Amino acid sequence: MAGELGVLNALDVAKTQWYHFTAIVIAGMGFFTDAYDLFCISLVTKLLGRIYYTDPTAPKPGTLPPNVQAAVTGVALCGTLAGQLFFGWLGDKLGRKKVYGITLILMVVCSLASGLSFGASAKGVMATLCFFRFWLGFGIGGDYPLSATIMSEYANKKTRGAFIAAVFAMQGFGIMAGGIVALIVSAGFDHKYKVPSYQENPQASLVLPQFDYVWRIVLMFGALPAALTYYWRMKMPETARYTALVAKNAKQAATDMSKVLKVELEAEEEKVQKITEADSNKYGLFSKEFAKRHGLHLVGTTTTWFLLDIAFYSQNLFQKDIFSAIGWIPPAKEMNAIHEVYKIARAQTLIALCSTVPGYWFTVALIDYMGRFAIQLMGFFFMTVFMFALAIPYDHWTKKENRIGFVVMYSLTFFFANFGPNATTFVVPAEIFPARLRSTCHGISAAAGKAGAIVGAFGFLYAAQSKDPTKTDKGYPTGIGIKNSLIMLGVINFAGMLFTLLVPESKGKSLEELSGEKEDGADEIELPASARTVPV
Repeated sequence: MAGELGVLNALDVAKTQWYHFTAIVIAGMGFFTDAYDLFCISLVTKLLGRIYYTDPTAPKPGTLPPNVQAAVTGVALCGTLAGQLFFGWLGDKLGRKKVYGITLILMVVCSLASGLSFGASAKGVMATLCFFRFWLGFGIGGDYPLSATIMSEYANKKTRGAFIAAVFAMQGFGIMAGGIVALIVSAGFDHKYKVPSYQENPQASLVLPQFDYVWRIVLMFGALPAALTYYWRMKMPETARYTALVAKNAKQAATDMSKVLKVELEAEEEKVQKITEADSNKYGLFSKEFAKRHGLHLVGTTTTWFLLDIAFYSQNLFQKDIFSAIGWIPPAKEMNAIHEVYKIARAQTLIALCSTVPGYWFTVALIDYMGRFAIQLMGFFFMTVFMFALAIPYDHWTKKENRIGFVVMYSLTFFFANFGPNATTFVVPAEIFPARLRSTCHGISAAAGKAGAIVGAFGFLYAAQSKDPTKTDKGYPTGIGIKNSLIMLGVINFAGMLFTLLVPESKGKSLEELSGEKEDGADEIELPASARTVPV
């Protein structure tokens, strides 16, 4: 079997060493940047509304019209979906390393370009911003399948789950960094320009063009971490599994891994030829053989990621409304433009610090003990419980004395998303598919997730509006209200629990055992969706 290849076996049994941590940091910084770029937009949308859509005679400051709001926040998600499919496929065709550099350059250029969005009118600025955010998302999309695949192919059997989860956990720091950068920038501008609230003086509450720099600086800062890791990404050798099993170059795989592992490895050219030419390693993505072996697994990884992201991204988007409801963010007219950015950033940073970041690292610590399946099932279960606990007595939570309880429950939902399916849906697709289709299948799973994110982001932007026409945000039709939206999300999380049953447990097995890349026929590789128990 492929696991008997000396070079792959050496990787599987290697003790945790320095190159593992280098790989986590190099791949993780990409993820740090992805999260920063995707989530920092929600910190500045209110400011964009004030700068470009304020009528000084109106009683409230301007907000982005619904279609513009949806485009600005959602266009990067559409780009990410396209990037995941395209770069996932390309990563299996050209190799992980080559494509990895392209995605990074795209992210750096588009981060800077989004901050330089120009136009004579509000429409012009928003159109250029959306254009660059789409391509930024396209680059971010490539990072998902490639980071996961590179990490899973470099890791050893014993701690592979923790390493892939650690790469993904950098997302938590990226979200937090977005909040911190916005806090520093807004505090600096507030210190220099002491301006009254909108209520006191609508025109003086906004200093232009100076306040226009705030959102641009926040968006452009995302280029920095990506640029810093470019050199290291280019120095990293191609993964041995790609070089041996896909590019069929045993010599190169042995040379590369000898340097990485600092041991002598021989090039087993005959064995590589035998493995790669076995019938069990020739089927394509759209073949009956793939459907038989991995069809249900792909259905499991795509549906669970799709359902999770509906819940995950809708929470992020009506986060601001929840903060207002519990009094963390006062009504817009009681603040000037910079105070609003500061308060939104403070709230997002607190949520990230208290629930998002710890959730990710709980997964890293426990994934190779509890297993992927148990963590995912548990996460969906608690998300369902907390969503219903928020939704059913919703009127109780809106009362002033119960607000802290509401924040705690809301934070726990986030905690169990991250110590749960948000991390495991990223880990499993990088482990259970064959090397020649691994990046593609991860890209498909991730793209299904982003489709869910778009449903969550766009759908719940409208759905969470009040049923009372006088209480909806300007320009929005009436929705089903936050209470019913939360009930819907509870149901979605419950469906996620059911679809988790299709996903196999991958703890403690080599990638070749999981994907069935064996040279001696396909008889023994059946990995039924019900095979949960794995010897450690």
